[in-house]
This record gives sequence, structure tokens and C-alpha cells, in this order.
Amino acid sequence: MTAITDMVDLETRDAVAVVSVDNPPVNALSAGVRTGLYEAVTRADADDAVKAVLIICKGRTFIAGADIREFGKPPKGTPGPKVQAAIEGASKPVISAIHGTALGGGLETALCCHYRVAVSSAQFGLPEVKLGLLPGGGGTQRLPRVVGVQKSLEMMISGDRVDADFALACGLIDEIVDDLMEGGLAFAKKVADEGRPLVKVRDATGKIEEARKDPELFATFRKSIARKTRGFEAPEDIVQCVEDAVSKSFDEGIQGERERFVGLVSGQQSAAQRYYFFAERQANKIPNLPKDLALIPVNTVGIIGAGTMGGGIAMNFLNAGISVIIVETAQEALDRGLAVVSKNYERSASRGRITMDDVEQRMAKLTPTLNMEDISSCDLVVEAVFENMDLKKEIFTRLDSFMKEGAILASNTSALNLNEIASVTKRPEMVIGHHYFSPANVMKLLEVVRGDKTSDAVLATTMALSKKIGKVAAVSGVCPGFIGNRMLAQRGVQAQKMIFEGPMPWDVDDVLYDFGFPMGPFAMGDLAGLDIGWDKSKSRGETVRDRLCEMDRRGQKTGAGYYNYDSQTRAKSPEPMVEELIKEFSEKIGKARREFSKEEILQRCIYPMINEGAKILEEGMSYRPSDIDVVWVNGYGWPVYRGGPMFYADSIGLDNVMARLKEFQKQDGDDFWEPAALINKLVTEGKGFKDIT
Repeated sequence: MTAITDMVDLETRDAVAVVSVDNPPVNALSAGVRTGLYEAVTRADADDAVKAVLIICKGRTFIAGADIREFGKPPKGTPGPKVQAAIEGASKPVISAIHGTALGGGLETALCCHYRVAVSSAQFGLPEVKLGLLPGGGGTQRLPRVVGVQKSLEMMISGDRVDADFALACGLIDEIVDDLMEGGLAFAKKVADEGRPLVKVRDATGKIEEARKDPELFATFRKSIARKTRGFEAPEDIVQCVEDAVSKSFDEGIQGERERFVGLVSGQQSAAQRYYFFAERQANKIPNLPKDLALIPVNTVGIIGAGTMGGGIAMNFLNAGISVIIVETAQEALDRGLAVVSKNYERSASRGRITMDDVEQRMAKLTPTLNMEDISSCDLVVEAVFENMDLKKEIFTRLDSFMKEGAILASNTSALNLNEIASVTKRPEMVIGHHYFSPANVMKLLEVVRGDKTSDAVLATTMALSKKIGKVAAVSGVCPGFIGNRMLAQRGVQAQKMIFEGPMPWDVDDVLYDFGFPMGPFAMGDLAGLDIGWDKSKSRGETVRDRLCEMDRRGQKTGAGYYNYDSQTRAKSPEPMVEELIKEFSEKIGKARREFSKEEILQRCIYPMINEGAKILEEGMSYRPSDIDVVWVNGYGWPVYRGGPMFYADSIGLDNVMARLKEFQKQDGDDFWEPAALINKLVTEGKGFKDIT
């Protein structure tokens, strides 16, 4: 065996040159790998004793993509196009043997090979769109020539993977092998011995010609993705690249792909999405935890409350194969909760996401009970009852009396003081907050609340468990509203204040929607229900919300709130009466109305969130600025292409944010706008949130 670089080896076995890549953990296509591949393939192609070349990877996966740490930096090593040209232009058959995942640049490299084999568990995809990019190594030109234009668009726009069976059926691979090395070698020798042609994907025209017969293909596809890709730049660039694949030569298509890739990789959206890629992974890493810390085994989970939240939480654990005992106080509520869980699973099965066998297996792991003490032997209990401190303290007092030693006691509180809840137990070190977001079986975020006495083992176990149940977790300390709701409250204060000074609710909502949020605060209020926390018996019409609820305009569920809603489509439209009501309140409280620019509306909504995020960091309630961004992207609909509120602050200049906060403070005469001490400090030092480590 010859070491070509420290990441690539070359050896000859039975006239097959085996090029082995070893760049853990995922064999990223870094400079060392590219250079090694080029040198090894070139050397093997020049060796008269070699009849075929086999590219294979060590470790747990094939090349799983480019090394995104190299993006935006001066190029090193052999350029990707030169590597691809060496593989595709080799005079001997080059075969890739794939296991694990062939993603991004990995799949693009494999598509340059003349043949591809894979083990049955292998997966394939071009997920660059998730980083605000398009496949820049020929993927937009080669994939349509193999799997067809429609499927290639679906794969690249979603970033989703396909399995080996699909890959074999569409020609993405040529054979499924049982053993990666031996199967790959056998296939390579067969290709060489039979004198098979050197198949170049770039020359395939059949599926391109087929797409040309449908002049509406691209318009129809754009319409189908419009809602999901709203605000993102990369999807449209991908579609345009595939249009080039259909209408232009391969080389012209490659040129267009390269130009669009360069535009995206140097743009703000991709910078934000690449930042977020690392932020999400960093959020799971807790500073100063002992490396040898033993985790608490969690095999059975008890959930208190079978309502919408409790049932959704249960599904997360059931999906991961963890048994759940769910508790309610009345049979009717318990039956209703079980029915909802079952219906959710059956709906997923009807859409092909899971099988009916999966439904049965998951429901079989769900045990209902009316006796809370039936959960006494569970490893973890998640309380998911109404957000009332007295009720939660009552439940935790009971849990403390019968739960086994070592069990983790979690509260799904969204804002209450976890330390106060823990104080009623004799084991506060075992108490932690699990703030799930509704619907809990869909929303990715788990805001983990660490109490003052929560143990390292409980925290570490929770973070590991979050990954197992498919959640993105971020840690908050104990403070009112934790990270997400605490910042949301500041936005709400300004949104409510503004409508008495000029903009209408739909003006505020439209600005935030255009920024990238799925909806603004007033539409969100209508969706949740304006009567949440409202008491009819105590209402005196003192707020706009009171008046709307008194008129039975309680949101979407009643067909009207701040907006009117179409009974069939739920499409919303402004209501003149609401506008008059707001103007009435403006006059009542003595507020002169004026025009607001869209920029000012946005700043008055977003800058208070940034300021509050800085205070959260000052107080040590978040480990990192990026953790705050993870909370907002996954739990509150912040557009990922803007990175998160703290990244966004840096991108527009923290000095600009501080200056505007001071302008608002002077204009309003309100200490609400006082810049956080941390912002003052960072601006004085010429730094941003990115410089906090």
C-alpha cells in the first residue's frame, strides 16, 4: 500500500487499483482528499498492470460532502474540476464503492465514475440547498441525466436522500453488493474482463430529451415549491441550472452552475446557513462537563397529561422505540388523547411516511393509566399539564414521594420558575425543564432548562436523549420566559405599542412575513387563540384583545380575530372594524398617529429581541449567542437564511443596532430601548456577538 497523501492510499489487488480515502469522521472532500484522489487515479491510469480503478472509503461512510470549513478561504490542493476530469477521462474503468452516505461533493465525485456499486444500506443525496448553496461540482448537470429532471429537482430542492433500492432502479448505481470491498473488487474485475464501455454520465441524453417534451415542467415545479422556498435564493438558482441542463450543452450548463455557485457562496444567505449548520451542532455541547460522565439510562418514560402537548411529547419517545406510560385524571381525557396519537400515526402511514406495522409497534409501546403511581419505575417523567405553578408544584411533590431513586423529573413549563418547582422535591438535582413546542411531535426545538441545582448527569443525559428523539436542543438558565419566550415578549411589547401610533396589525405582520417569518405576531395570536389567558367574567374591555374576545372574535377558531378568516380556506383579510377600534384606543390613550416606514416597523420588532438576547448572555442564561439563534430558528420561525437574531445583529453591524436603539430611546423617552451593557461593551471594543467564546 502506498500513501498518496495522509488521507488517501493506493494499492493494487488483482489488477484493480484500490484508492482508499480515510478522512474521519465523514471523509469530507477536503484539499488532502482531492489531491490524493487526483494523484492516485492519475498514477493508476498510467500503470499498465492496472485494468480498473476502485474508489472506496474507510470508516463509516463514503465521501459525505465537501469540507465546508474551506468555503470562503483561499483554495488549496487540487481543484475539484481537475479531480473530476481525471476520474471521468481515465482510460480505464473507474468504479466507486459506496457505503454510508454519498452526499454533495461525494455523490458528485461518484457521478464522475464510469460505474457505481453500493451496499444496501447506502444513501445518496445533494443537500447543498440546506447550506444556501447549489451542487457546485456538476451535480445540477449530471443528476438530471441519471434520475430524470423531475426527480433531480425534488432531490436538490429538498436536500433529501434516496436509498440504494431507488438508486439501483434509476441507474444512479449499477449494482448492490453484500461486501463493500470484495463486492467492489469483483464488480471492477468483471467490468474490465468484459471490456465494458467507459460510461460518462455527462454524455447521457435520454432523460434530458424526455424532459424537453414537457414545456410546462419547470413552471409547474416552481409553483409547487413556491410556498416552501419563499425567501430562499438557492432553490431558484438550482432550477435555473437544471433548465440549462435541458436546454444547453453540458459544458455550458457547468459554466452556469459555477457562476451561480460562486454568487451563492459569497452571499449573505449561505453565510447565515453555514453559520447555523455549525451552531446547531455546537448547541448540544455543554461546557465544562466531565468527559467520563456516565449518562442515565432512559428506557421507559412517564408523561403526565394526555392533551395535545402530552400526546405529542409521547410520540417523540415512541418514535425512538422508547416505552411510554401516559397518565390522565379522567378516562374520557385519556381516551381522547390516545385517539389523537393513533390518528396522527395513521395519517403519517396514509402519506407513506411510516407503515401500518410501524403504527402498531409504536402504539403497543404506549400504556395508558389513570393512576399516577404506575409511572413510579420510569427512568424519566415529563410533566405536561396546564401552565400553573401551584398545580406543577403539587405534581412534583407527589412525584417526589413515589418515583424511584435516580429518575429524572422534567417539567414542560414554558416560562415558570423551574427552581421553585424543584424546591418542593428532596432531589432538585434530578429536576430539569423540557420545553417542547407545539405540536410537540413536529416542532424540532427542545429548550432545555437547567435549574440551579440540576446535576451534570441529568443535563448530559437530556442532551443525548434529545438527539435520540430527533430534537434540536439548546440550554437556557432559569429566567422568566427562558430564551425564546423572553425575547418574544419584547417583540410583542413593541408590536402592541406600534398599532396605537400608526401601523395596523396587518402592516406589522406583513413586514415580518416579508422578513421571512411564517407569520407576524397578530396572525400568530389569532392562530393560538386570543382568549388564551382571557377571563370573560373579569373582562372590562380595557384592551383591544379584551374587546375582540368580548365580540367573540377570538381568532381562527371563531373565524375572526384581528383578521377575518375564510371558512373554507382560512385565508385572512383585514377587518375595517378592527382598524376603527384601534384608532379609538389611540385617541383614548392620547397617541398621535403617524406614518411608519417598513424599515422602522422591522427595527422596532427585531432590535428589542437582539437587545434582550444580549441581556440573556450577560446574565449567563445562555452558553453562547449561537444557542439563542438555534432556539429562534427551530422554535419561532426565524428564517434560517438570516442565521438567527444574534447573527443578524452582527451582519447588519452591532454598532448600527446600538445607534438605532439610542435613537428610539430618545424619540420615545422610554428606558425600554436602553442598550444592554454587553452591546455597549462589544461596540466599544469593535467586536460583535461572533467574538464571544
